[in-house]
Amino acid sequence: MKYYSTNNKQNTVGLKQAVLKSLPADKGLYMPERIGVLDPSFIDGMRRLTFQDIAFSVAQCILGDDIDDETLRGIINRSINFDAPVHHLTDTISTLELWHGPSLAFKDFGARFMAELMSYLVKDDKEQLSILVATSGDTGGAVAAGFFNVPNIDVTILYPKGKVSPLQELQLTTWGGNIRAIEVDGTFDDCQALVKGAFLDDDINQKQNLSSANSINIARLIPQSFYYFEAYKQRQDTSKELVFAVPSGNFGNLTAGLLAKRMGLPVNRFLAATNSNNIVPHYLATTSYEPRPSVQTIANAMDVGRPSNFSRMMDLYDNDWSRIKADIEGYYYDDEETRFAVKYIHKTYDYVADPHGAIGFLAAHQYLQDHSALQAIFLETAHPAKFLPVMEPLLGDIDIPEKLSDLRSKEKKADSLSKEFVEFKSYLLS
Repeated sequence: MKYYSTNNKQNTVGLKQAVLKSLPADKGLYMPERIGVLDPSFIDGMRRLTFQDIAFSVAQCILGDDIDDETLRGIINRSINFDAPVHHLTDTISTLELWHGPSLAFKDFGARFMAELMSYLVKDDKEQLSILVATSGDTGGAVAAGFFNVPNIDVTILYPKGKVSPLQELQLTTWGGNIRAIEVDGTFDDCQALVKGAFLDDDINQKQNLSSANSINIARLIPQSFYYFEAYKQRQDTSKELVFAVPSGNFGNLTAGLLAKRMGLPVNRFLAATNSNNIVPHYLATTSYEPRPSVQTIANAMDVGRPSNFSRMMDLYDNDWSRIKADIEGYYYDDEETRFAVKYIHKTYDYVADPHGAIGFLAAHQYLQDHSALQAIFLETAHPAKFLPVMEPLLGDIDIPEKLSDLRSKEKKADSLSKEFVEFKSYLLS
């Protein structure tokens, strides 16, 4: 399989370069030249398959024959070793719980698969691989957990100062070893710009073998497509067409869903649900794409004003707005509406949804008002206990899993930098 840049389809590389280099020199993003389509009989028979069996067949659609079957099954079995259950709230609306992994966030799927894949790709290399990753909350913790003590790989995590929850911060700053964290005096977009700047800087690349674990890396999107198939397998009513409501920030999760549909998954519609950073919903409503500085919200993992994966979305639809609009509907909600949704879901369904999942619920609920013949699954992307400063004033005490409560006894270790690239470059080169 070859992978091309979204900025130039003639610029193609193999799997190893696409995964380890992450970002083409022309500032595009890598996409597979071919996306395999699964036979309808496979889709119809998924209820008889394990999650890992489904993941194996889905991965082959994008990886082709670049990895032998035994190795690929091993990568999947070691990385996707936790569930993605669907919880049914009503006959027509359900939630896909993606927080059953080690860091209690959907990013565990991508981070753990990527760690296993990268470890395989560099097993014969002598040069150390240095991973740079920007996080708006959950990515950092998942990447740290996935890559901790992986041989020949070190990880640097950048996060915006004061803009992640206290427990999220501890998840990415308490590891040590091959994991280091940088607290950036800026926004997530500033962190992301620093990472992209490093990939395009000749001085840094001459001295370090850089890669990324953000959703700019195609290896992050491959495993995220797995759970759309797993959710479809668990849908409530097999006679009704399915809509996915996807809480979105950098739009990697939604792009993975679009890949799943391209591979043959029968999805009626995707709902792009954002907070006040409504860049993509605005585009879907007006045809005008207008990135802007992100604003801080209580759904902090979605505080993105320049979503990287928008270029992949455009590429999938040949930059045709009418085709994108046919598959994706945009919704956005402010903090007041998000708080209302958290309380409404708890009171109505006795279910605790985090702020990001609550935004997905709002989109699903609103869409079904006018499309009662359909059913919807919204993605619950992180455990609500990761957002105690938001959740507890709304619902009172929240049960805290042991994985999170144990963090409170650990010491935060992070370096502090400004958002200026020259300072970050000096840090990396030193």
